[in-house]
Amino acid sequence: MKFTAEIETDNKINYLDVTIHKTLTDWKMSIYKKPTFTDMIIPYTSNHPIQHKFAAIRFLYNRLNTYDLPTGEHKREEQIIHNILENNSFPVCPQKPPSLKLRKQMEPNPIEKQKWATFT
Repeated sequence: MKFTAEIETDNKINYLDVTIHKTLTDWKMSIYKKPTFTDMIIPYTSNHPIQHKFAAIRFLYNRLNTYDLPTGEHKREEQIIHNILENNSFPVCPQKPPSLKLRKQMEPNPIEKQKWATFT
């Protein structure tokens, strides 16, 4: 095993996906993104299953709501998520994406599904 140590710079240290800021009286957190971060996820217009498309969005919203971020950081991160949605052709909505159960209710019910079988 090989271990590395992160050194604090400017009263900040990155740990996993969080940056911890040390102030005179307390600690503040913000979401850390690597320098290689891009806002590319599976585009909404691609031919992937809807669950795959919304997985990244669910992750971003879960991370946003899991950490106790200051109000300014929370709003900034929420704006980043909206930019990611917009850049990947998602319909931008002010709240988190609908749950899987709700999405299934919103989808039209197919009258008859065809079943296919393959023979070798």
